[in-house]
Amino acid sequence: MWPADLLTSWAFEMETLILGWYVLVETKSVLMLTLFGAMQFTGTLLAPLFGVAGDRIGLRNLLCLMRGFYAVQASCLTLFAVLGVLSPIHVFAIAFCMGLVRPSDLAIRNTLVGSLMPADQLMAAMGISRTTQDSARIAGAMTGAGLFALLGMAAAYVIVVLFYLVSLMLSLRIARPAREMASAVSPLRDVQEGLAYVWTTPRLLAAMVLAFLVNFCAFPLSGGLLPYVARDIYGMDQSGLGFLAAAFAFGGLVGSITLSTAGRTIPAGRIMICFAFAWYALLLFYAHASYPALGIGLLMLAGFTQSLCMVPMAVMLLRSSGDRFRGRVMGVRMLAVYGMPVGLLLAGVMIREFGFVATATAYCVFGFVASFAIAWHWWAHLWPLEAHANRG
Repeated sequence: MWPADLLTSWAFEMETLILGWYVLVETKSVLMLTLFGAMQFTGTLLAPLFGVAGDRIGLRNLLCLMRGFYAVQASCLTLFAVLGVLSPIHVFAIAFCMGLVRPSDLAIRNTLVGSLMPADQLMAAMGISRTTQDSARIAGAMTGAGLFALLGMAAAYVIVVLFYLVSLMLSLRIARPAREMASAVSPLRDVQEGLAYVWTTPRLLAAMVLAFLVNFCAFPLSGGLLPYVARDIYGMDQSGLGFLAAAFAFGGLVGSITLSTAGRTIPAGRIMICFAFAWYALLLFYAHASYPALGIGLLMLAGFTQSLCMVPMAVMLLRSSGDRFRGRVMGVRMLAVYGMPVGLLLAGVMIREFGFVATATAYCVFGFVASFAIAWHWWAHLWPLEAHANRG
């Protein structure tokens, strides 16, 4: 499972940077860049149904179907590039199709890890699993940007297709969790039960609200807007964009390794809240950094804090949901990703009107205040060491 996830994550990162740079250069519009970023999350509202599908047909089977779909989409884009007919319209169409499926990939991965690993090893296992994303953001970002700059889009996308195909073959070798079983009720009833379970479980609801918040006003600053920051703020080319993305990912990788070695002793709810505050503080400094070297360093630290926020959040959700609701809860969790396209689109409008620094500052201040409100409202469920959210 680990090498399959690694190759998929590499391909994701390569695609995001290659296509993001292509859209920005061809359209010369930060609004079009943010629209492209938002279209990659068009399927977020379908995520609960993917969770239900995983419970019904098997998580491994669903993961294989998804990765086969990625390979087909990337092959179509490669063909357009080879024929010399590629245009922003093609990129937006493929981004829309990929966006129907791709947002649910992480949820299915996490759910499968939760099904395969015992509870006392879950934090360490999630930390190790998270290294696939973080290492991919380093190597995948650098590889994608470098190949695009040196060889062009067609050659870069041939590598992306190969990564997806090898990932599919490896995914077929993943063991089926012993507890997988089909549900006897309708898919919509499954989704309703998952939503109701989250709504009536305070620690789960708190995590969902925080997840929406960070997707709305933290991830856009360190993800979808990086091509704009690289070219228009720091005057960098594709390689510079790769360095910015890799810096954030390297910090995340260090955080994931830290969690994999000290996972059993970490109170998930408390750590999640503390590092959400630290994440916004670092992004605020990053927004005002005038020099690329300083921005890269701050992005690295921000990546470390986001890992120590998001991985404990996922572990808390998996521990709290149990076998019956695990797929549905993680599907509901992916609804929170809908905050990212909303945040990206709003940022595109605000940057055009007020500039990047003012927009990023507003996002960080709002995120910090809203995180404080979450911690205050659900304090009894997230902070005490004896609370369920902090149990190993």
